[in-house]
Amino acid sequence: MAFQLPSLRALRAFEAASRHLSFTRAANELHVTQAAISHQIKGLEARLGMPLFRRLNRALLLTEAGQSLFLAVNEALELMAVAVDRLHRHDQTGEVTVTTMDSFAATWLVPRLGRFRKLHPEIDIRLTTSDVSIDFSRESVDLGIRYGYGDWPGLHIEKFMTEELFPVCSPALLKTGSPINQASDLSRHTLLHDDMRIDWRMWLMAAGVEGIVDADRGPSFGHSNLVIQAAIHGDGIALGRSVLVATALAEGLLVKPFELALPTNFAYYVVCPEMNLQRPKIKAFREWLFEEATKKEVSST
Repeated sequence: MAFQLPSLRALRAFEAASRHLSFTRAANELHVTQAAISHQIKGLEARLGMPLFRRLNRALLLTEAGQSLFLAVNEALELMAVAVDRLHRHDQTGEVTVTTMDSFAATWLVPRLGRFRKLHPEIDIRLTTSDVSIDFSRESVDLGIRYGYGDWPGLHIEKFMTEELFPVCSPALLKTGSPINQASDLSRHTLLHDDMRIDWRMWLMAAGVEGIVDADRGPSFGHSNLVIQAAIHGDGIALGRSVLVATALAEGLLVKPFELALPTNFAYYVVCPEMNLQRPKIKAFREWLFEEATKKEVSST
């Protein structure tokens, strides 16, 4: 049967007392009482079945066994200190793995990541995209940005951004296509859809033209960023999601022909395991995200 190691507290007390050859100075270093140091040493000696110190009237000396143990414990504690320091430094710099949806990454996050890099050149963002929620317990992911109702058990969840829906199109389409002066004019244009086709029907209903404009016609795309690209190319009118079209609107690639905006029940959330919140590099990225969300997007041209 293997010998069970003494407690780390006892070994630390022994190492400090051995280095200082003083229980008093060891107690000061470890911020405990001299009696606590003496108690730990006595317990360690009893456990080992041998004395570690020779206690003289005005001096404290290591026995041969104590000297041998001190060299080993001192080296072990230094190795642990180096390892902990390396982990701490790694957690302040290095890589942060972020997962989010493809459309959000392409239209909102990626265009802004250069700003984060300028503020934190010591942190590298590793971005992965998936429309399926990642299992943090199985995947090496630090933080996620998700879209939904905010119901993901076992994770720390913070609402990040809300969203509105409104038609968008290329400014060229307004100049060369059929006039778009009122919502009913959409009947003469191609409607572009993402997977949530019901959204067009809801907007047309709110605009009072559901029976006039056929919400079911028009091509569909698997990702919202593809719908946005089709609209930019002048292929039709898309129902823009405010978060995803913010940059294209700011740069003049898209315009809003109508003021009516329909709020959605879904929102964007920042999620991560609770333990990740205080990790310096993850905390820095999270704080940057929320700062970016409050900024009004401006043209980069």
